[in-house]
Formats: sequence, structure tokens, C-alpha cells
Amino acid sequence: MWASAPTLRGEIILERLQKILSARGIASRRDAEALILAGRVTVDGAPAELGQRADPVVQVICVDGQPVTASLSERVYIMLNKPRGYVSTVRDDRGRRTVLDLIGDGGKGLWPVGRLDRDSQGLLLMTDDGDVTRRLTHPSFEVEKVYRVYVRNNAELKGGGDLAEKAVRMEEPLTIDGELLRPAKVRLVREMAEGGVLEVRIREGKNRQVRKMCALFDLHVTRLVRVGEGELQLGDLKTGTWRHLTAAEVAYLQGV
Repeated sequence: MWASAPTLRGEIILERLQKILSARGIASRRDAEALILAGRVTVDGAPAELGQRADPVVQVICVDGQPVTASLSERVYIMLNKPRGYVSTVRDDRGRRTVLDLIGDGGKGLWPVGRLDRDSQGLLLMTDDGDVTRRLTHPSFEVEKVYRVYVRNNAELKGGGDLAEKAVRMEEPLTIDGELLRPAKVRLVREMAEGGVLEVRIREGKNRQVRKMCALFDLHVTRLVRVGEGELQLGDLKTGTWRHLTAAEVAYLQGV
């Protein structure tokens, strides 16, 4: 069991380490747990334990040997138009390109909010705000995500079929990997000879959910672009580029 640290205030104000790391922009609470379990967090020089509490004012908390000193007030919020071929993670043990490679030094201390798989592109938020990350990714907050999905009928399967009809059926209760999904909103944007473009709106983010939804109706996704998340819109941000969120956008995120 860890020892209490002395304090000139006459009392010890303890917080869970996960909350401290999240509040100071080091990692989301879930990722902070992983850091602790990996032995990368210390308190006053001793390895931290999962569930440990500490006083960040009088105790020295380090991650990978570096003191946790990030300001509580100076949060960073970035919108990236992620291109294909990049993974939505801070680091990749397989040596693949990550979204942080696109941001460079401006991405230090940031992490992606949610995921876009390697073959998908579009709106991806990056931040050091753990509370905003939790609200945007936890299913209970039901933040809507909007995708522009380019599909074609899969000739190797059943193929064919009216795309408008399939779009309607995709709004019905669907089960993927044995789990019932929350209803989606699907609109046919444009129909072409062998497929078309759909707009898909979902309020949860299961692994490759949109692609799996399309596969249920024999549709092969050729391109998938996230164009909106909550009230945030990708707009005309060019692929592979990023920008800081406006004050109004930050206020929206903090109020989600």
C-alpha cells in the first residue's frame, strides 16, 4: 500500500491517478489505466498501482520519468482530415504511419478521439482533454457521427438490388457480431450504375460498424469518409491537413 505524503496545507487532497492524468492532458482515463498497469507511472519515485490516489500539488507524479506538469487550463483541440493509410493511434508497434505523423510537433501530448480504421478517412479529433474524449466516445452520450459512404453491389455475393431499398432496410434493427445495434439513419445521396453514395448517421462506434452494416446488404465499401461528429463539420478541410478548433467549437465540445 502506498504511503501518504506530508503537506503544508495540513491535509492531503487525494484524487485517483487516472483522473489526475486525464485532467492534465496526459491520457484519457482508460489509457491512463494502461499506463499504470505497464509500470510507466510513478508517485514520489515508487511505481504506481491501479486505483491509487495521490495529491498532485505536493507529490511528484511522473509518466516515463517525466513529471506531470501540464496546465489544467491550456487544452488543445485539433480537427484532422485523416487520409487513408494512417492508423488512429499515438504509436504503432507494427511501424505503420499514425495520425500524429501528420501533425508533427503540434501533436505532442495529444491523442485521437475515437477511431477511424486505416482504410477510412475524414474528420478525426485530437485533444489532450480526457473529459471531452470520454463524452464523445462513451455510448451513453449518443454523439451522432455522420459518414459519406461510397458503395458498389458485391457481384461475388448476391449482388444487385435497389440501393434506395437497401438504404431503407439499413435503418431497421440490425445485429452485427451477435449484438443488436442502435437504429441508424441512412439516406441515398446518389445512385450510379453499379452502386452509389450513402449518408449514414450512427450514435455508437462499434469496430468497423458502417462497413459491416453495408456488408449485410451485399454492399462493398470503396470509400468511407466521416464528415461530421455532433455539431462539428469537416467542411472544406483538405485531406491530410489539420486546424485548431474555433472558440465556439471548443465551447460546444465542453458542453456535450
